[in-house]
Amino acid sequence: MGETIFERVTRQIIDSIEAGATEFRMPWHVDSAALFYPRNALSGRAYRGVNILTLWLGARSCGFPSGKWATYRQWSDRGAQVRRAERGFPVIFWERRALTKDGEEATENNSRFVARAYTVFNVCQVDRWLPEPVPVLPDEERLHAVEAAFAMTGAKIKHGATAASYSPKDDCIHMPAFSRFRDAESYYAVLAHELTHWTRAKHRLDRRLAGRFGSAAYAMEELVAELGAAFTCASLGISTEPRPDHAAYIATWLRVLRDDARAIFTAAGNAQAAVDLLFGME
Repeated sequence: MGETIFERVTRQIIDSIEAGATEFRMPWHVDSAALFYPRNALSGRAYRGVNILTLWLGARSCGFPSGKWATYRQWSDRGAQVRRAERGFPVIFWERRALTKDGEEATENNSRFVARAYTVFNVCQVDRWLPEPVPVLPDEERLHAVEAAFAMTGAKIKHGATAASYSPKDDCIHMPAFSRFRDAESYYAVLAHELTHWTRAKHRLDRRLAGRFGSAAYAMEELVAELGAAFTCASLGISTEPRPDHAAYIATWLRVLRDDARAIFTAAGNAQAAVDLLFGME
């Protein structure tokens, strides 16, 4: 049998993690403004969950400077042409499929979600298409918007700690002083990571990974937080950088991904749910 879409995506992510392990650069470390949040070039709709990762990988592997994507048919319908021999990249959507006899309406009790893969091509792979220029906000305006977005989460944040952490005991995020960070983007990237941990509380998302990942659950929670921070930063226009303090988790992440082709989908789905809760994204 051929590779499933889950195995294909997982293999690509494993390869990317291994390639960047010595410098702690993971597939979700993005520092180009044009690539921050992959979007459909025609509808403007942002891709979600694991699709963000696969399109980041696609753009990085081919050196694309843009995060605009669409299917072959979408490009064609708008008068553009995907160039011959160009290789597309997979995106996955979940559809509800009925498990009943013909004519019966699907409900939550008699249906299940099935993954369906589509192939998309980057704007750099097509001819006869002129993308609109991407507006760039001045740093002051951009960071003001970032500050407002974080404030709206309602999380309790205390400053003055020696290291960033989320404490379930007092349901509070503890952060070093702002002045301890190299720049504002570094501060917000770390805060986004801790905010993702904050969403795991029982009265929020009640995220419990031990049942799925056993002894690797702590490392997987860190992966969810890393992805949640990456998705948050991408949506707010903030760069993310390698974190050497996560070196201890890399081997566990690789082991879990090799053992379970759907693990990265679970982690990305949990990260997307966290971002949706924090910022009301859909």
